[in-house]
Amino acid sequence: MRTLRILVTLVTPARRAWLAGLVGVLVFLVWATLASAPVAHADELGDLLPEERNTIRLFERAAPSVVFVVNRGVQRDMFTSRTTEYLRGTGSGFIWDRDGHIVTNYHVIQGASSVSVIIDNEEYAARVLGAEPKRDIAVLAIERTARKVDMRPVVLGSDDRLRVGQHVIAIGSPFGLERTLTTGVISALGRDIVGVGGVTIPDMIQTDASINPGNSGGPLLDSSGKLIGMNTMIYSNTGSSAGIGFAVPLRFVRRIVPQIITTGHAITPDLGVRYFDDDVARRLDIEGVLIRAVAPGSGAEEAGLRGTRQARDGQILLGDVVVGIDQHRVRDYDELYNVLDEYQPGTVVIVHVLREGKRQKLRVRLGAL
Repeated sequence: MRTLRILVTLVTPARRAWLAGLVGVLVFLVWATLASAPVAHADELGDLLPEERNTIRLFERAAPSVVFVVNRGVQRDMFTSRTTEYLRGTGSGFIWDRDGHIVTNYHVIQGASSVSVIIDNEEYAARVLGAEPKRDIAVLAIERTARKVDMRPVVLGSDDRLRVGQHVIAIGSPFGLERTLTTGVISALGRDIVGVGGVTIPDMIQTDASINPGNSGGPLLDSSGKLIGMNTMIYSNTGSSAGIGFAVPLRFVRRIVPQIITTGHAITPDLGVRYFDDDVARRLDIEGVLIRAVAPGSGAEEAGLRGTRQARDGQILLGDVVVGIDQHRVRDYDELYNVLDEYQPGTVVIVHVLREGKRQKLRVRLGAL
């Protein structure tokens, strides 16, 4: 301590000022270096909540699989006869495979004269490969030049074990705003909603993740980023999201899309008969599906099902009324379609019919519509 005092005493006032200035400069340089250095985190998202980090990573992985779908129509000028294209509507879609197949809703491309998809701000022409309106599913094939783009197919999940309250995210292009993320939960399962095809789509997923016009055809993902459904419609009195949206469950998409890619259409099990509309049956006070005609060579003809016919005296003889398939009750065409949709072509089913007021059972081998 005495030595330190002696050294301080020996240092002249000028040297003390110089040393003080040097120390000040060194302190400033150290402070500036520390202030400009990046904060050390476990990763770049380390200052966010775990749920936020998961959502961000999920979006970054899944967003490249989502595309913007453009539906254009053609109109003719009545005075000049010139035709011009106009925008009919927009929607969303997702990449199914690396061969350029895009999945979207049927109603997104319905009535289009031309369709295109936008991937990473580049627009590519596409053609409608096929569709199943009754499940509101369509498959597009983009032009070959777009296949040079890095196609990142969506990762398929499962809709077998979904639970109400499970976190989900929706990605789409509401109001034309590409790759918009909304989050929510599964609000309900097993909703039966009448779709654009005029029949009920069963087991739809209800979610409160915001779905607005333009979201249709986009993916609904679980918290691991896997596809569980396709966003299809909303329940709203205003046309905008009211917190109730519906998605077609993955099981329909997984079954129908490969069929369309392979054959150009969905393979629908069929009895081999044609039916009267339900309103005809209702006017006749009939509960069930009234057969109009039986296709020659079909399983229905082989089983002896009868269609409606006219007797020689002009009297109309009503055909068989389908009231059940196996253990399933059938009260209208909607129920018949959804029951048959659970089977595969070639399956033999027990068809319950009413014939002249009496119930009968017939074994019918299903064909493909």
